[in-house]
Amino acid sequence: MADRASASGERAAPARPRVERAWLRRTRVPATFFGMVLGLCGLGNGWRAMARLGLAPAWVGEALSLVGVAVWSAWLVFYAARWLNDRDTVLFEARDPTSSFFASLAPVATMIASVGLAPHWPSTAWAMASAGLVGATLFAVWGVGGLWMGDRAFEATTPILYMPTVGGGFVAAITCATFGMKELGLLYFGAGLLSWLTLESVIVHRLILQTLPVPLRASLGLHLAPPAVACVAYLAVTDGPPDRLAQILFGYALLHALVMVRLVPWLRQQPFSPAAWAYTFGVSALPLSALRLTERGLDGPNASLAVPLFAAANLIIGWIALRTLGLLLRGKLLPVRPF
Repeated sequence: MADRASASGERAAPARPRVERAWLRRTRVPATFFGMVLGLCGLGNGWRAMARLGLAPAWVGEALSLVGVAVWSAWLVFYAARWLNDRDTVLFEARDPTSSFFASLAPVATMIASVGLAPHWPSTAWAMASAGLVGATLFAVWGVGGLWMGDRAFEATTPILYMPTVGGGFVAAITCATFGMKELGLLYFGAGLLSWLTLESVIVHRLILQTLPVPLRASLGLHLAPPAVACVAYLAVTDGPPDRLAQILFGYALLHALVMVRLVPWLRQQPFSPAAWAYTFGVSALPLSALRLTERGLDGPNASLAVPLFAAANLIIGWIALRTLGLLLRGKLLPVRPF
């Protein structure tokens, strides 16, 4: 074989890099994996708030945030490889009425990762934030435009619809505030808030009339998130002691959390998979909103609940992370396509 390669003037490529490149081409990382970044960086922000209140060491929040950034970097490479090597499948997913909005997790996770990176590499973080803001805005316009054209099946109405405008708008507001652009952040907050209020009744109507199929039940994690993330975003773009609106948003977030606890036996009918990271967006935002309210000088129920909610969030996200790591070690985390 070596003589034949020499006679033809070709140099035999090393076997291992060829295998590694083939594996990269076959790996099919779905857009839902970017949800891991939201959970890890969201929990990191919670530890940062605990540190500012003098209740935890600062290094934990920074470490978690950087782990979230590292996860974002890895999934970005794999997702880009899918666009290069498996574009037809990616485009098919982008046209699927049920799951197409999951792709908005990529720019939203980019913004969250930029917030995590900002204290360490501000220039790089600003570039990431700019790309995320542009990407989230364009995706929201594209997604809402598609909805307005109608002809959508009732079964395709799920909490996934929140992602482009509600999740994107609130996270964009937090990102803008992090980089000193609170006025721009207010615009994104307004877009996210009114989109949420509009979609809430549509999605609850669907949930009441027709049960979610088992494979989609983790998407209810996205239904948990809006009020808590809205509270965090509102506090990010405003100053002074928290007003009534912030407390109202926190109260509605608590109601969502209690309903999710009541639904645990029903939700567990879906076997564990990386889809469970959809819960971590809201799970990390709920204690963060309580901590931010306390940090801004508000006493009362939020101050009493902040630490217990934070402890629960660490247990839930830690459990999901350990189960995910177990899948990775057994070679069952990254789906691959046949040659």
